[in-house]
Amino acid sequence: MQRKLLAQIQHESGPNAAAVRRAATCDVFINHRGIDTKRTVVTLLYDQLARLRLRPFLDNKSMKPGDKLFDNINRAIRQCKVGVAVFSPRYCESYFCLHELALMMESRKKVIPIFCDVKPSELRVPPTVAWRQGMLYSEEEMRRFSLALEQAKYTVGLDFDSTKGYVGVSRLIRYWNTLME
Repeated sequence: MQRKLLAQIQHESGPNAAAVRRAATCDVFINHRGIDTKRTVVTLLYDQLARLRLRPFLDNKSMKPGDKLFDNINRAIRQCKVGVAVFSPRYCESYFCLHELALMMESRKKVIPIFCDVKPSELRVPPTVAWRQGMLYSEEEMRRFSLALEQAKYTVGLDFDSTKGYVGVSRLIRYWNTLME
């Protein structure tokens, strides 16, 4: 698969490159709770995927001032080939994380879970997520989030222990390289 993606990227450097790049926002969408993981596993993963000449999408690296948050993120999810969901202790408290995960699952993307300092059995939508800016989320939205979490829990993923730092990231990258061959 990596060779196929590299061939596609090389093809995209031709005369229609700009149009092709706009049509294919990213190869890998990285879903994460920034406060827990952006300074550790997520940035290292993004950098390694970029070194492999894949186009990862990471909000703070892929968007610029003035971009519409939901429009760009939703487009990237719909156009990506693979999603990576980095679950962390406070992941389920974030509406944005749960929305992105639900959209990946509903779009039938291949999703690779990374359980960073959290066990799959600990993932659940807390009641506090139901409130956003003083408004109650709909039952349908809460069902979407719960279903997406259940699907992710029962998908083979990777464990990441942040106390091991780069050693843990290296293990993830080795796995990713075998996946892309």
